[in-house]
This record gives sequence, structure tokens and C-alpha cells, in this order.
Amino acid sequence: MTNIILIRGGGDLASGVAYRLHKAGLKVLITEIAQPLSVRRKVSFCEAVYDNEITIEGITGRLATPDTILSILDNGAIPVLVDPDLTILSSPLSILCLVDATLRKRPPEKLAPVKLSIGLGPGFTAPENCHAVIETHRGHTLGRIYWQGSALKDTGIPEQVLGIRTERVLRAPADGKLITHGDIGDHFDKDDIICEVNNIPVNAPFNGSLRGLIRPGLTVKKGLKIGDLDPRDDPRYCTMISDKALSLGGSVLEAILSQKEIRRGLWSK
Repeated sequence: MTNIILIRGGGDLASGVAYRLHKAGLKVLITEIAQPLSVRRKVSFCEAVYDNEITIEGITGRLATPDTILSILDNGAIPVLVDPDLTILSSPLSILCLVDATLRKRPPEKLAPVKLSIGLGPGFTAPENCHAVIETHRGHTLGRIYWQGSALKDTGIPEQVLGIRTERVLRAPADGKLITHGDIGDHFDKDDIICEVNNIPVNAPFNGSLRGLIRPGLTVKKGLKIGDLDPRDDPRYCTMISDKALSLGGSVLEAILSQKEIRRGLWSK
């Protein structure tokens, strides 16, 4: 039987974890909601929900049904299943570990019925609602594994890039449908219109390349993060998994391999 690592969420950080585990030879399954709202779409496996498949740095994520999960794994890809309630945990599949990478910031209702559950970031406390917590806040503790306790609280403050912090995050100015005036990787000069919601434009606050943007045509709520403008202005970064995501992937791999009972069965069928 194929032993599987289940990752809840397919955004950019979750996808970095999935990429790293897959490269290590593990069988990875991603579950998502019916309408993901990823900003860094070029490096988020959740985009397979819309496009049936996406390839990120040579690894393909493919939209799955419960019946196609094993065949997708056998073909060397990562299955992406729409299953917000994790009903797949009740299936005959051998799921050894659950990695909750939804960055929910609020604790889950109960401990998942798996041998090892790992929570990324705020909202998790080991061993109350998961077995291990991984720190997602940048700094000296990024990627540290806590078998007792919680990650740092969410500050709500974006990470700094070239001295720019809050301005690089683009937020919806109103409720409504997102209409875009460019694509991820495009350059925008200061004050150029990047997108609009309900006829209200979102202008570039500085010169830079669009590192991320929510999928055009989706309905968004006022204040939602919808884009990310990068002052480094290098379009290559738009299709590269971030250092933070890879760091978290390494920490998840360490947490999994530290458990002897799980380690024995990871690479066997």
C-alpha cells in the first residue's frame, strides 16, 4: 500500500513543503477548497483546481478525484483534491501524516486522526491540536519545530523587501469582481493601474514587478490581500519557490523523519 503525506492547503508556502517532500521521494497529496484564493499563483499547486494541472520548478500538480489519486502518484505527479473537510481521511488510503498548511491563525477543532499531525504557524499548540508546530515567522526561529507549545502570534505586518513593507501588499479596495490590467511577472511603474475592484483602481505604489495576483474574475472582499508588488523588479522570482517555503519544507521533512514508526514505512508500498 502506498503511504501518503497529506498537505492541507495548496498555497505558496504549502506548495514549497509539497515540493520538498516530493523531491525527497515521499508520496504527497494536497487537499484544497473549491475556490482557492492564492496570490502567488505561479508557485501554488492549488491552481490545478482551476487549470487541471500546474508545473512548479519541474514538479506537476494535477487535479484529482478520490479514484485517481494513486494513478497520479504512480505517474510522478502530486494529486490536488478538492476536499475542504478532509473526508479523504476516512478512505482506505494509507495517510501517515497530515500537514496543515492553511495558515488558519485559529486552532483546529480537534487533533487529526493520523499518526503525526503538523501545524504550520499561529493557531496550533502541541500537543493539544497537533503533534508538532513549525514556526513560520521570519527571523531566528523560522522553521523551528515545537513538540510542546505554539508558534509566534501573527503580527499582520508583511515581510520587508528592500525597505518596503506594507506598501508592497495590494488589498481589495471594495467588495466585487477582480479585473486585472496585467499578469504576474509584469513590470509596473508607480501609479500604473494594476487591477480594479468594483470600478475602483488599485495603483502601483512604487516601481516593481507583480510577484503575485489573485486569479482574475474572482469575487473578493474589501481588505483582502489580492496582490504582491516586488520592488526588486526581477520577474524570475515570480516563478521560484521562496526561501521561506523551502525552509518550512525542510522542517516538515525533519519532523516526519524524526518519528521512527513513520520513517520505516515512508518509501515502501
